[in-house]
Amino acid sequence: MKKLIVFLFLAAVSLLGFGAGGLYAEDQSNYQNFELDTLLHQIDKAGAPVITEDYIIFTSEPKYRFVGIAFDFENYQVIHPFQILNHTDDDEKVTRQHMFYAYKRQHKFTTLKYRLILDGLWTTDPLNPLKEYDDSVNLYFSKVEDPGSIKIFTQVEKSDRVHFIYKGETGQTIHLAGTFTNWDPWIYELNETSPGVYELELPLTSGKYFYNYYIGLTPVLDNTNPEKIYTLDGRSASVIVVD
Repeated sequence: MKKLIVFLFLAAVSLLGFGAGGLYAEDQSNYQNFELDTLLHQIDKAGAPVITEDYIIFTSEPKYRFVGIAFDFENYQVIHPFQILNHTDDDEKVTRQHMFYAYKRQHKFTTLKYRLILDGLWTTDPLNPLKEYDDSVNLYFSKVEDPGSIKIFTQVEKSDRVHFIYKGETGQTIHLAGTFTNWDPWIYELNETSPGVYELELPLTSGKYFYNYYIGLTPVLDNTNPEKIYTLDGRSASVIVVD
């Protein structure tokens, strides 16, 4: 059943993205930026993601007609298209050097998970050896790790208090709902404590709780908490246990 749900979701994203363009993100890469332009031309060929203080550069072989990337912090619902980096030789012959997507870092992170779309097929990044298997959806995800980042994640900090963390784009309104609110998405709102980092501490008695964050009425899984399940009514939810 889990495999069927994931297959239907990925198929729907592919069809909607290619057919209507509705799930494709507007390109946020600023190719005219001198710093980024210099960084891109230092990458001779496609390979594993390149991490700098300001950017994460994802690359792909130039043989594909279309390459897109989707991230965990966007619940894999937005497809960011790659661009083409061309090379001009001394005879002014232009060839495709590689394809790339430049992610502008908006917050510190420990692990960033993603999947690629290569000519319509969802897959892990074939050039990135770092992968993680999620048995809740029976899929592998590519990941990028930043060892110098601040490790912040949703956790039980005291015997009866949970520190909820959401990491995403800055300037959003993020609400929290779950079994402890009867899934009412308007009771609790997280505070943006630093750019792209939203926090809320909540007292909860002992037990297992299912929850999601909400952007408007759209549920979003907790991208700092690996514990996830499918509820009886078919929704995905994050899980926290208070002893």
